[in-house]
Amino acid sequence: MILTWDIIRRTIEILWIINIAFAVWTVFRSHRSVVSTWAWMLVLTILPGIGFILYLFFGRQLSHDEIFAIQSAQKETRNRYLKKQKAMLAEHDLLPEKERKPRARMLSELNLNNDDAILTFANKVKVFTSGPELFDQIIADLKQAKTSISLEFYTFYNDNLGKRVLRALEEASAKGVKVRVIYDVSGSRGTKPAFFNHLRELGGEAQPFISTSKKHWFTTPRLNYHLHRKLIVIDHHIGYIGGFNIGDQYVNQSKKFGHWRDTHLRVVGQSPILMETRFAMDWNTSIRRTALPKFDLSELHAFTVERKDLDNDDNVAMQIVSSGPDNQHYGIRRGYEGIIAGAKNYIYIQTPYLIPEESILEALIIAANSGVDVRIMIPCMPDHPFVYRATEYYAKYLVAHGVKIYKYNDGFIHAKTMVSGSNISSVGSANQDFRSYTLNFEVNAFNYNLQLTQELKQIFEKDLASCSLLTNEYFNQQSKWLKFKQYFSRLLAPIFLQIIIKILHFIIFWS
Repeated sequence: MILTWDIIRRTIEILWIINIAFAVWTVFRSHRSVVSTWAWMLVLTILPGIGFILYLFFGRQLSHDEIFAIQSAQKETRNRYLKKQKAMLAEHDLLPEKERKPRARMLSELNLNNDDAILTFANKVKVFTSGPELFDQIIADLKQAKTSISLEFYTFYNDNLGKRVLRALEEASAKGVKVRVIYDVSGSRGTKPAFFNHLRELGGEAQPFISTSKKHWFTTPRLNYHLHRKLIVIDHHIGYIGGFNIGDQYVNQSKKFGHWRDTHLRVVGQSPILMETRFAMDWNTSIRRTALPKFDLSELHAFTVERKDLDNDDNVAMQIVSSGPDNQHYGIRRGYEGIIAGAKNYIYIQTPYLIPEESILEALIIAANSGVDVRIMIPCMPDHPFVYRATEYYAKYLVAHGVKIYKYNDGFIHAKTMVSGSNISSVGSANQDFRSYTLNFEVNAFNYNLQLTQELKQIFEKDLASCSLLTNEYFNQQSKWLKFKQYFSRLLAPIFLQIIIKILHFIIFWS
């Protein structure tokens, strides 16, 4: 009996060593951040066997085939279209005179060189913070479409709002408007391909992002990589970009969340062409294994820049910046770093998830300790308890280092905005977290305009009336169990494993 248990013990030890060796080989052979590497090492080590199954579906990076397909679509678009756009703008100053300040010039140069983000000038912008008002306007614009509609969303639910939007798309397609839809399968849980059948019958097209045939589902590591962009472009010159998705909860029809507070921009002018260029890249990548036709870039109407466009106070200079796991440019994260580093007087940030990388974390602390008024607004409730505990951990850390953190109490705040006293702002789909920095496909509008900056600043200050300021005393009064959950959640935050979130939620009753 003793010999038997000794054999069992030695067998377990050998298997444990083999597991660790495979874990080291599996994780370290891929290029990823240090925190993500050690988070996966933790999972693979403490969950032998199970950890590798989780890694198979959630941890593998995009294959060379996937990356090549995405980059090929982007290269084709840049070669055939973006270079032409750059040439059109080359004769003009980089920024209109009223916005031509060192901080704005440096950030616009960064975005241009890092992400080919062309700066456009003639853009009329309207800010929406209410879901019902936003979607009333979107549906009205969809019904007025004459030539084309390009729409891509992380979430397109089969519910009341989803059906309203779909009906508007079907009506447009029935009139001969070219309608294309891209959606994320994971983000649109419950929405089956058949949901779009009538749209297809009318001549429209709908496609999951980076779709493959069912026989490839096991070998395609897309479970941890999501299309998180929210874009609509109508007739090439009306564009929508921001944080709202398509679903009832985004128009205050969710008992769990109640009032949904988000931020979205309606842009009329030149930047929608760049939004549609982004859509074209995503479309041509997603349909490569289907019979659907590619997005013909000749559909995009060329724009010109007139001197009168540069002198209009109502116009917003804007760059459309995107990022994703298909490259290591980290366009949006580096843009955030540029805003923080160049901020004058204040930085106001709204984000549902506050789990920043070290570079963002340190930039915020440096700004706060340099006399900049750094304020960050987060939700009062979780949509994912595991993620919320990690958000609390970083909120506590930032408060201890001079950053002001506010908890929004009037429902759920989902806005992804950054506003600085340098008359620079960013509105889009990217949160302040590891997932948005490295795992998700995101898109943001970076704006250089005094009036828009002041409007977003006033919106933030109005929201403060529904907030409570978090203090060191607030966090010190929390229980040791809650502090443990915050610390442990922070350790796994870099990978955000959805299945682990559900398992932990079930086992240890996150609250």
